[in-house]
Amino acid sequence: QVQLVESGGGLVQAGGSLRLSCAASGRAFSRYVMGWFRQAPGKEREFVAAISGGSFSTEFSASVKGRFTISRDNAKDTVYLQMNSLKPEDTAVYYCAADLSATIWTITGAYDYWGQGTQVTVSS
Repeated sequence: QVQLVESGGGLVQAGGSLRLSCAASGRAFSRYVMGWFRQAPGKEREFVAAISGGSFSTEFSASVKGRFTISRDNAKDTVYLQMNSLKPEDTAVYYCAADLSATIWTITGAYDYWGQGTQVTVSS
């Protein structure tokens, strides 16, 4: 069993930055692919970014590529999402997720564990 707890959300003006954190509990964190997803009101949950267990591979959605970075600290069982140049359309609840396979997936169904989410609101 893996428990995930996100933090770092909040209200920021357009053009600003936020860093989200996701702390994991459970064994073998370094073996999990970790992903970030987001869900805006009335919309489907969508993929944002993911990182492989050893940080060798990352994947980003087209809408955030070049603005967001994903990283992880396996010694702290934590994954981060650095969000720069934020836009109002980035407003959503952000979720981290853990995938026990070794493949980076961009679909929600591939992930085995989910956090409770953290709200990010970007004002114009």
